[in-house]
Amino acid sequence: MTEMDPWDAARLGTAACCSGHRIALETETACAGADGCNAVTVLLHEMAESLGAAIDAKDPCTREHSEEVAVVAEMLALALGVGHDLARVVHVAGHLHDIGKIGLPDAVLRKPGALTAEEWELVRRHPVMGHDILQPVGCLRVSGVPRMVLHHHERWDGRGYPHGLAGPRIPLGARIIAVADSLSAMLQPRSYRAPLPFVEAAAEVRRCAGAQFDPRVVDGFAAAEARVAAYFAGRAAALPPVAAQDRESAPPGGRSAAGDAA
Repeated sequence: MTEMDPWDAARLGTAACCSGHRIALETETACAGADGCNAVTVLLHEMAESLGAAIDAKDPCTREHSEEVAVVAEMLALALGVGHDLARVVHVAGHLHDIGKIGLPDAVLRKPGALTAEEWELVRRHPVMGHDILQPVGCLRVSGVPRMVLHHHERWDGRGYPHGLAGPRIPLGARIIAVADSLSAMLQPRSYRAPLPFVEAAAEVRRCAGAQFDPRVVDGFAAAEARVAAYFAGRAAALPPVAAQDRESAPPGGRSAAGDAA
């Protein structure tokens, strides 16, 4: 049986959270007023945040990337009007979107130069590995987090991976994370290019609407753009001097911007 996207499940009143409480049909909120379930939600978020930080520590090119993806994905979800509880689910999935990279060899993950075809195929497996890691966790499974992780590299035009899904067949949470993931990647230095200014990264997101990204999610980004820009400006201001210098001095390269998030 195909798993249901949590937004559809909420509308149909068929989804349940970790404690068996029903997701409210009218409000799309899970376990309102259930202290035990709220405690589990907090624990899951802390676990997701910790695991995301662990993956970022494994890959020096993606310092604090998972935190950025989680926060921006939640902003986009709220801009799309999905409700606070489901936006928090997307936030958790953002922390965990790259958890599958824990299964990649360091020689591949930390390689400064171009990847071989064989190495690139290994990298493309990380969404599947992430899904398989998260799927046994009941709370994450019923909220759709493993499916968001599995499909966050799909493209609206069907040219993504791992399954080549297109359009609305891609879970909405995955479509949201795809935009947040690419935006964060463009704003960070890579061995082959310097970080992009926010204005250029935002323009690239808009340019890729209808091809790489869901146009509806790009519209949500446009609605939240000022808040997203302020968030990244605050993070840049908080960087220590050495980290700020690292972001400014990364060598330029020739890769396309929005496709950087792997």
